[in-house]
Amino acid sequence: MSAIETRGLTRKFGRLTAVDNLNLIVEDGALFGFIGPNGAGKTTTLRLLAGLLEPTAGEAYVAGIAVGKDPRAVHRLLGYMPDFFGVYEDMKVWEYLDFFARCYDIPGGRRRQITDELLALVDLAEKRDIFVQTLSRGMRQRLCLAHALVHDPQILLLDEPASGLDPRARVEMRELFKELQAMGKTLIVSSHILSELGEICDQVGIIERGRLLFSGRVEDIYRQVGQGRLIRIKSISDRQEAMAALGGYPGVEDVTEANGQLEVNFTGDEEAVAGLLSHLVNSGVAVTYFTRAVGDLEDVFLQVTKGEVA
Repeated sequence: MSAIETRGLTRKFGRLTAVDNLNLIVEDGALFGFIGPNGAGKTTTLRLLAGLLEPTAGEAYVAGIAVGKDPRAVHRLLGYMPDFFGVYEDMKVWEYLDFFARCYDIPGGRRRQITDELLALVDLAEKRDIFVQTLSRGMRQRLCLAHALVHDPQILLLDEPASGLDPRARVEMRELFKELQAMGKTLIVSSHILSELGEICDQVGIIERGRLLFSGRVEDIYRQVGQGRLIRIKSISDRQEAMAALGGYPGVEDVTEANGQLEVNFTGDEEAVAGLLSHLVNSGVAVTYFTRAVGDLEDVFLQVTKGEVA
């Protein structure tokens, strides 16, 4: 069963169609990147999934449950982190989480345990007794994520969760997403900053002007646009030795050199990428740096939104 499914989901605001006949499937356990420019319909879609807006047409399902028919059951399954959220600044950090735990009728002893566990998870344990108003933006973002996790939902809807964060806070947030996915949760993370999602998502949906242009596994979108991965490699071995090891290897389209590193256009999947690295090492190439360029997903987005994918 899919974690999220929409069928012909549409939402209009007067003459404006914010979400246009959206047919979306998010697999259970996925870390799904919902990407598109500002105003593309990402926030409206997440609010429809959370039951905060009623669709003009179509249906949305959460774990097979129709959002419009049983919203209470859906709310138990979902954790929602909006792009703009309010905090009660005169509350202490632990009180803020305790308040929302009470809203879910969680008994007292369990509330204290949940609060402590969540503060540890989002690295705010040392801040539990300070007032929310004293937290930095990054800390407030993590507190809001903890709030979304209070009732232990299986599916998280996170709307621009890294917006306004400094580079260190963004890295910490991405690591937290990976940890939540490892715990078995499904995450839908919306963003207009593709570099935030390119390294962590296994599925993506590309939306523009309310229309879903692509949805599926990252591997599939690379194949569909005919674009290989750009892999950057540094080595202390002789350049010719590295070039020889790469030459003729399955999936290697071309190799160029820039800024003291090799850039390999590679068409293989994740397993093939791991195989390429093993091949280089086994060939005696002393690899010191091996990574996929973050810009890949940005390039794909530009191609898709130009209509190059049918």
